[in-house]
Amino acid sequence: MFGISGEKLLILGLLAAIVLGPERLPYYAQQLAKLVKSVKRFADGAKDQLSAEVGEELDWKKLDPRQYDPRRIIREALIEDESAMHSVSTTASVSLGAGLNQAKKLETLKAGESAPFDSEAT
Repeated sequence: MFGISGEKLLILGLLAAIVLGPERLPYYAQQLAKLVKSVKRFADGAKDQLSAEVGEELDWKKLDPRQYDPRRIIREALIEDESAMHSVSTTASVSLGAGLNQAKKLETLKAGESAPFDSEAT
């Protein structure tokens, strides 16, 4: 818990006993116990309130942010976008296939000729 081993916890306890003294140590231990209990009650209350507001049983493991790998999420999004773009382009090419024969060909610029400029577009 918090990276504190048993030896370090024992040293902290001995240090607290020396600094606080035997007459004040029970009072501060009692206050620490009250604080831990109130934090646990607060966390349980927040969890219960969230479950009540959502209205269904939550799987807390699915909501754990440590399970998400940003590389996987981006990879899946790119694959979905690529497949969506492929289906759109296939549909567009099929629907526009008949119109391509009637569309006029692109005009190429001759040497030294400048491209058309639309002053309202910029």
